Amino acid sequence: MNHEEILKVYEEGPEAVVEVVLDLLAQIKALKDQLSKNSQNSSKPPSTDGFKKPAPKSLREKGKHPVGGQAGHPGKTLCMTEQPDQVIVHRVDTCSCGHDLEQTDVNRQERRQVWDIPPLNMVVTEHQAEVKMCPSCGKLNKAEFPAGVNAPVQYGSGANSLMSYLSQYQLLPLDRIREFFVDTFGQNISPATVIKANTELYEQLEDTEKAIMNQIIKSDVVHFDETGIRINKILHWLHTAGTNMYTYYFVDAKRGIIGMDAAGILLVFFGIAVHDAWAPYWKYTCRHALCNAHLLRELAFLVEQEGRVWAKEMIALLIEIKNKVDERKASDDSLPLNLNEAIAFVQRYKQLLETGFAEEERLSPQAFKTSKKRGCVKQSKGKNLLDRLFKHMDEYLRFLYDFRVPFDNNLAERDIRMVKVQQKISGTFRVKQGAEIFCRIRGVISTLKKQSLSVMGGLRAAFEGKAPLPPVSP
Repeated sequence: MNHEEILKVYEEGPEAVVEVVLDLLAQIKALKDQLSKNSQNSSKPPSTDGFKKPAPKSLREKGKHPVGGQAGHPGKTLCMTEQPDQVIVHRVDTCSCGHDLEQTDVNRQERRQVWDIPPLNMVVTEHQAEVKMCPSCGKLNKAEFPAGVNAPVQYGSGANSLMSYLSQYQLLPLDRIREFFVDTFGQNISPATVIKANTELYEQLEDTEKAIMNQIIKSDVVHFDETGIRINKILHWLHTAGTNMYTYYFVDAKRGIIGMDAAGILLVFFGIAVHDAWAPYWKYTCRHALCNAHLLRELAFLVEQEGRVWAKEMIALLIEIKNKVDERKASDDSLPLNLNEAIAFVQRYKQLLETGFAEEERLSPQAFKTSKKRGCVKQSKGKNLLDRLFKHMDEYLRFLYDFRVPFDNNLAERDIRMVKVQQKISGTFRVKQGAEIFCRIRGVISTLKKQSLSVMGGLRAAFEGKAPLPPVSP
């Protein structure tokens, strides 16, 4: 405001001055709140925390589990195999006293095994197709080369699958893949060769991606999320839909309804969609479940920055419910909570909402006042969150009623995490096709990992024209 505008407000009287001051204070508070947000108390990603990262805060009860492996944990160690690839026998020919033991019977043998990798070399296979002239008619007849052998000189499925594995799964830059092949095989491949392999794999996985998409659509519970990615330095959006067994990625220029419709799942999905309460998700007619991990971070902000008692008690209640549900899931029967237990938790949830509204009205009365101005009344963060908790109580507590529904949306966040790592390494995709290639291959790789299948084996099968995933029931 300039000098004349301030005088004009002053001339309008005390109420006008109070309104301006309150508005300025609200703006100052909003800026302070923004500076106070980090990955531990908001939806901001850890990459925005800067060098002074907040100390991680665990929601687990202290002292509940000792440090290290828990009782019953199987552990992993290198074990002997009963079928070694080669056996080297070390003989005893002479005793330390000088007696010849060559003809003496062996009492027993001690075994030690060394697991190692032999020197790696590329194997060059030459295919020779015979050409014969028919002595009867004079026609030249040529033998057929095997499927996939199309060029005078080319890389095979093993080399191509390793290139794509290093590029799309291990996320190595093209030049480092070249260095790996030089150091390991003595073969200097070009970046264009890796790009060609990824493009071929992308084409081979088209039907597999459609099968993954269909399985997700038929699933009872699906996790959804979205994140920004850059294509030629322009912001685009990667949408993900996933279950415990399948992962699907889709990239679009839009984040909201347009992008979600283009992804093609939510339009025809009728199960339970787990998400973070972003507004466009509510446009779809499926049932919804909300991520309580996001909610806990929002509540943590109100506790740390606003000192809200109701938020602290809500955190404790949600964790108590989660622990009770986890305990029941771990039991032999795995049955949902009985009706009385569920009703008791819901009643406590509702009582905390009443307490929260009262506390917010006492500490932020302006959020409850009506305004003659057009548009929505500016509310406090606590009031906004309470309104959402009230409106979407069933969605936040769905994990209490339905044990198929998880407490959080961490599965979708895990599916997205490696996409963000790729962006940190490469910075941006140069063209949209590169992002689409990455999404399809990465979705199949994630699906292979979820099903405990070999990534290299799956990629090699795709290059050989075979299905990388086992068949599923229609």
